[in-house]
Order: sequence, then structure tokens, then C-alpha cells
Amino acid sequence: MKKQSTLLIGVGNPYRQDDAAGIAVVRRLRQRPPKQVDCMECPGDLTTLIETWRDYELVILVDAMRSGRSAGEVVRIDASRQPLPTDMRFFSLHAIGLNETLALARALSRLPPKLVIYGIEGKHFGEGEGLSPEVAKAVEDVVRYILQELKGSDA
Repeated sequence: MKKQSTLLIGVGNPYRQDDAAGIAVVRRLRQRPPKQVDCMECPGDLTTLIETWRDYELVILVDAMRSGRSAGEVVRIDASRQPLPTDMRFFSLHAIGLNETLALARALSRLPPKLVIYGIEGKHFGEGEGLSPEVAKAVEDVVRYILQELKGSDA
């Protein structure tokens, strides 16, 4: 099967405050979708991503994280080249979160050819809707970063 161009994945729960950061990025980009980019939200079982991303050359994934950084701080990592740093923990209400899903995909040799992860440091993960001001600003920043990255890759 021919590989498709780019998949943008927003991970998170829209009813757990800053955990919705990844989904917010995808929803903003859907308002002005880049060419040849498929967008999806992943609010549930992250292990399904291992199958979902198999037909894509480039996968950009955005998720909220807890690492002790300042709220709204953004980290970009090329996860196809290196494992996540040990201090980068992504927020998850599931037994298997992003860190574990990536480790499983790596062990099974099922990572996409290029996997870029944007982590947005969250502030509030309690029940409720709406992002903290720091994370809302970071969402807009990440939208710009992704558009720049896609322009550079001609996706």
C-alpha cells in the first residue's frame, strides 16, 4: 500500500481541562487544513495509533504533558530518532499512555518513518472544560510551529 503524506493526531480528553491541548491544536488546524494532511483526535486507547499511523510517512502528534516545566512550555522531539526523555510524561487516564505506546511501537518496529511529538506542559488536569491561559497560548504557538514544519516538508 502506498504511504500517505501526513497525519496530525491530537491526543487528550476535552473534559479534563489542559489535557485537551492536543485536541485543541487539531481542531484549530481543521479550520484551515494544510494540503495532504489528515487530522484525527485520539481521546481513548493510544495503542490503536500503532495501526492508525502505519500508512503515513510523517506523523505529528500533540499531547499535554507533566514534566515539571512551566505551564504552557512546549517541547518538540523527533521520536522516530530517539526515545522520549525520561522526564517527559504525558498525561493519561489510561493504563497505557503515550510513553508506553511509543515503547511498544518501537519494540514491534511499528513507528512511522518520521514521528514528531509536540508536548505542551499542562497546569490543570481536573474535571471540566477549558484550557488554562498558559496552555491556550501554547496551543496557538504549536499551531504555528506545525504549519511552519509542514511548509518546510512540502506536505
